[in-house]
Amino acid sequence: MTVAQVSAQELFQAAYENRYTWERTFPGYTADVVLKLDEQEFKGTVRVNPDLTAEVFDIEDEQAKKLVHGQLWEIAIHRVRRSFEETHSKNTFAYGEIGESGAIEILMGGKSEGDRYKVHNGEVSLVHRHMHGVVITINTFSTHDTGEGYLPYRYDSVYQDPKTGEQKGGKTVFEDEYEQVGGFFILNRRFMETDVHGKTSTHEFLFSNIQLLLPNAA
Repeated sequence: MTVAQVSAQELFQAAYENRYTWERTFPGYTADVVLKLDEQEFKGTVRVNPDLTAEVFDIEDEQAKKLVHGQLWEIAIHRVRRSFEETHSKNTFAYGEIGESGAIEILMGGKSEGDRYKVHNGEVSLVHRHMHGVVITINTFSTHDTGEGYLPYRYDSVYQDPKTGEQKGGKTVFEDEYEQVGGFFILNRRFMETDVHGKTSTHEFLFSNIQLLLPNAA
């Protein structure tokens, strides 16, 4: 099927629905965590509840605890299953440019006016969104095929001022790895490398002993 045969909305919706998300019955989980923050290392345990709220235990350093909690929130928010209608009913879609790689630009209107995406091989390969007073641009370079949808593997992100376009902070490159636990794919490693003015900082989050919560443990 060619671009001429489908609308921009249909193309984007197919990619949106191709993302891997957790079933609404996701029970939550516990795990051990190790955070490697440049030369420092912190160990603790975490719990993600059925409502996808998160708790971090046994890490006394407040910055490290906040970083782990932030990643758990980031992981969960991207696994939430919402229908296309729930998320994009107030948006309109139009075709933009087609890149040399074959990636097709989708331009948003309506509620998300000014946002844009790229779709390549049935996956969203670029996200450019206005969120909470900043613009975030995420380029995805490779993905995991779970058999139930795709998960990003290598990608980067940049934040910019929405008015001036000035970059805020450095570019961060991510590498994510997952394991399947009880039928759910759960992140077990995230490596982040951020470059700010030529100085590189690394964060690595390692999750092990991942166990789903029992229904009566919620």
